[in-house]
Amino acid sequence: MSRPPYIRLWSLLWLCACPALAAELKPETVAAFDRYVRAAEARIDGRLHGPGFLWADDSPARLKAVRDGQVVAEPVARQGDVGVAGGLVHDWIGAVFVPGATLDRTLATVQDYDRVKVTHRPEVIDSKLLSRDGNHFRVYFRLMKKKVLTVVLNTEHDVRYFSIDAKRCHSRSYSTRIAEVTDPGKSSEREQPVGNDHGFLWRLYSYWRFEERDGGVYIECEAISLTRDVPAGLGWLIEPIIRQLPAESLVNTLRSTRNAIAIAAPR
Repeated sequence: MSRPPYIRLWSLLWLCACPALAAELKPETVAAFDRYVRAAEARIDGRLHGPGFLWADDSPARLKAVRDGQVVAEPVARQGDVGVAGGLVHDWIGAVFVPGATLDRTLATVQDYDRVKVTHRPEVIDSKLLSRDGNHFRVYFRLMKKKVLTVVLNTEHDVRYFSIDAKRCHSRSYSTRIAEVTDPGKSSEREQPVGNDHGFLWRLYSYWRFEERDGGVYIECEAISLTRDVPAGLGWLIEPIIRQLPAESLVNTLRSTRNAIAIAAPR
């Protein structure tokens, strides 16, 4: 049963005003996330240097769905998240296929970070390349997460690309700063202290693989993120943005990336 609008409005106002609903990123939560990432990266490294480069190749049905134009996404961790001390680690993987694309065009498009605010709206509402040194990028994204609540985040990321051969490449992106924004777009706009906010997103790491074959390019992304856990009382309000958005954001990112590469195709 849906809740009356006045109850939703009251809950949103209370969420923003009530100190008890604030969340603090604690050292033990960061340590647990780092342990999870180390194990995940060992698994990812095994794929990069083993016989099965693409996750899509692990299942004929999955590969067919991707080739047929679907955006396929599945949880890596249980149902998509794992509880740790003071938080939740979310781990999802997805794949798309861009027919007619080349690896060079794909990389040129995904590395055009100043245009991400155009190609990946509405989730990315601003983007900027902060610096580049060869295949090492520092980038800024202003993200909007909307699921019952609307949350705006200023984020910075360290991204590195690694060439394997003429047809394959992979990259790793690590968030280096995530700040929740209060009153975005207003004169009263301000950032909440990093790690002392509502805990909707504390870390976002993504691992991309690109392979040119079969007349196009396969693109895969595994996204590992860290959020607060679900609080008692207002779980109905907070849980959707914590538990449902990681998968939805991954699907939207892959779809937007595919569309951007298709638009960039030479006429």
